[in-house]
Amino acid sequence: MTSQTAKDWVRKKWHSNDVVVSGLAAAEPKAILEKLHTIYDRVENVQVSTCLPICLADYFMNEDYRDHFKMNGWFYTGPLRKMHKHGRISYIPNHLHLAATKRLAFEKPNVYIGNATPPDKHGFVSLSLSNVYEKRMIEAADLVILEINKKLPRTFGDVEVHVRDIDYMVEVDYDIPTGPDIEPNEKDLAIGKLVAEYIQDGDCIQLGIGGIPNAVTASLYGKKDLGVHTEMMTSGMVDLVEAGVITGKKKNLNQGKIVCAFAYGNQKLYDFLDNNPSVMIMDGHWTNDPCVIGENDNQVSINTAIEIDLTGQCASESMGHVQFSGTGGQADTAIGAQRSKNGRSFITLYSTANIRNKETGDRKMISKIVPFLKPGAGVTLSRNDVDFVVTEYGVAALRGTDIRERVLRLIAIAHPDFRAELAERALEYHYIALEDVAREAEEMETVRLQAIGS
Repeated sequence: MTSQTAKDWVRKKWHSNDVVVSGLAAAEPKAILEKLHTIYDRVENVQVSTCLPICLADYFMNEDYRDHFKMNGWFYTGPLRKMHKHGRISYIPNHLHLAATKRLAFEKPNVYIGNATPPDKHGFVSLSLSNVYEKRMIEAADLVILEINKKLPRTFGDVEVHVRDIDYMVEVDYDIPTGPDIEPNEKDLAIGKLVAEYIQDGDCIQLGIGGIPNAVTASLYGKKDLGVHTEMMTSGMVDLVEAGVITGKKKNLNQGKIVCAFAYGNQKLYDFLDNNPSVMIMDGHWTNDPCVIGENDNQVSINTAIEIDLTGQCASESMGHVQFSGTGGQADTAIGAQRSKNGRSFITLYSTANIRNKETGDRKMISKIVPFLKPGAGVTLSRNDVDFVVTEYGVAALRGTDIRERVLRLIAIAHPDFRAELAERALEYHYIALEDVAREAEEMETVRLQAIGS
């Protein structure tokens, strides 16, 4: 193990055709990545695989370096979406719990780069904020380079690496990247309230990031003894711990512990994680295994989608053929929750979206519940694995339903302006019959009259 600066390492240790894996999100080696482009004139075909990248590094953002560096992504962020069209970035289809093992079956990295805390008195660093795939890649790589940053929280679980297994340590001192605290809007809050009604005291929850998950979090105050077994630990979970909502007392697995594969959020989250034995950051291969998730009774999974078709197929990662994000742990956690005794899985989405015509600039409203997914869309969650679907207009329980019933239930939570059109298409595809439409109309009128009467 040798200590060098990021500039020294980039200049001396990178070679053409290197196969490199970088840490996820806040586990990225920011200093190294920001300097990587400086050796473009002496390397070709350097391949970097990453997930949820935050750093806007020139090596992939600047077109001048396109012939020297390529990037593969397990999960896209805005910068990757922007650069994907230039042909240097490609998506790696994956379920998160198999992201490392399947990639290693295809290709072994010769270099791993990430970050870690300073070594403790026993010679162990903590990988701190992520072990989605990081530790497995460290074990597989020929060369391991870690940026050592004293500002990283020292976390526990399965994140310890001994200095003897690190080839180069790069001392850095930058602030750890934080995620945005997205304020829930009116639709988010409506959806969050609907989901929260299905969450009972003692349930074990999984949440992601964004307005809807934040709205769910905001609706959970007053609940008791919730547990957490989740892919991602978020800032909102800290607030629930401090309010006494999350205790983990009822969990079957790792009772009293918050279990996750990575953490990303605000500085308050990082401060909470530091030297906190109540949080376990575990190998994503284990954390997100549906069989492991199902060991906790009353597991609740809450995810979002871009669009859903009338039979229940969810596109949560692409807009047609255009890659937007990634599968991540959606299938892992949705299936895992349904393996759990009394478990529930929720797919949440707005009923509509406003899209802009590229030629005219005009905007129009479209339904996100659709007759069929856009051509080329990736099916993130199959209709076989969808449980509850929630929009601001209600909850559609799809577990065990036939196509006719689920079509009717999804139309009922679509935006009212699109329900008639969706019913027409469903008739055209023989999903439903005329008597089904009449029944639905009668039920909706009954609901409307009851609302007026109340």
